[in-house]
Amino acid sequence: MQHIHPEDIQSRIDRLKDQDLYIHLEMTTGAYAAHLDSSKHPAATFITNAVIRYSHGSISGNGPYRIGLKAEAGWIYSEGLTHYEESESERLILAGHDSQGKLIVALQLSKEPF
Repeated sequence: MQHIHPEDIQSRIDRLKDQDLYIHLEMTTGAYAAHLDSSKHPAATFITNAVIRYSHGSISGNGPYRIGLKAEAGWIYSEGLTHYEESESERLILAGHDSQGKLIVALQLSKEPF
């Protein structure tokens, strides 16, 4: 994975708008490892292969980055993104890693299920 280049990501977001897409969105603050450190609040979010369509999407921030997608019935929002998979041309695969390299957040969009 490469560090996010906002201009490249915005171009990819724009190319995918107004299409039915599968989304994978997850976030964890240590839910998988809370048993190792009781001071961590275990929290996680996970959705995969839900179909969405957005009319507007944007990336903002100076790193870590935020992405907002305007869907028909509301917004999808992900914050803390730091990296993307550069080799993917048909899918948008983004991740946010902490200072130790652990995955904190993932946002993925594709025309095909994950």
